[in-house]
Amino acid sequence: MKRHFAALAAAVLLCAPQALAQDKQPPLRTGVDGTFAPHAFPKPGGGTQGFQIDLFTEVAKRMKREITIDSVSFSTLIPGMQSGRYDFVAAPTTVTKERAEQMLFTAGYLWTYYQFGIKKGSAPLKGWQDLKGKAVAVNKGTPYETVSKAKGQEFGFEVQAYDNQPDAIQAVLSGRAYATIVGNTSVLYAAKQNPMFVADLALKNERLHWSAPVPKDKPQLRAQLQDALDCMKKDGTLPKLSEKWFGFAPDADALERVITPGYGVPGMPGYDPTPHELHCG
Repeated sequence: MKRHFAALAAAVLLCAPQALAQDKQPPLRTGVDGTFAPHAFPKPGGGTQGFQIDLFTEVAKRMKREITIDSVSFSTLIPGMQSGRYDFVAAPTTVTKERAEQMLFTAGYLWTYYQFGIKKGSAPLKGWQDLKGKAVAVNKGTPYETVSKAKGQEFGFEVQAYDNQPDAIQAVLSGRAYATIVGNTSVLYAAKQNPMFVADLALKNERLHWSAPVPKDKPQLRAQLQDALDCMKKDGTLPKLSEKWFGFAPDADALERVITPGYGVPGMPGYDPTPHELHCG
């Protein structure tokens, strides 16, 4: 009887690791634009650091999964997700109607608005009309490229698309372009790092959601990501990360703090208004 019990116990011990291995989910696969400081940028000694890295490393931890984060050009991230290479996009992704028709978005975790950056000594911009006959440098594949091309046709200026935001800023500093336009956090951070680059006109009339997109057929993954993000809002982790990387505490109505109802961005395609309880460990 004792021998039978010992054999049974040994069998259970041998099977346990196998059962655990079967239950363990594979790492989340995602990517960022690794040149978009302070969201993601090279770390001294190798690797990538920034707000997005800290944010989604913590999200994966709360989902009890490991994560691999590639550092690539932004223009390759959404096609990479749509082709199955990535489970979601960890780079800050502006929610637009066109994008929301093609993929699912979590609720926003940051507000963003467009802001121009110019070379020190250049005349400040008062509006798009001041760019007539000039050139604007943008990061390829972003809404900044889309809106600039539309405004360029309207007001008569050239749009130069670069593979990353540092190259767009360098075009301004070298005189190839008069201005660059990008999200406010990136412009303000770049201006702090380079005294020859100045944060200029901010288009604050329309705040936009920065969110995490997933493929359209992955609503469960969208819900898991958003639940983790919402729990980070609720317990104060997300506001602390924001203050760490952007240098100031987010306002009371900031998306780092506000939990919106349902899943996704209210008013956008793919939004699911169904109420749900938030269970934070």
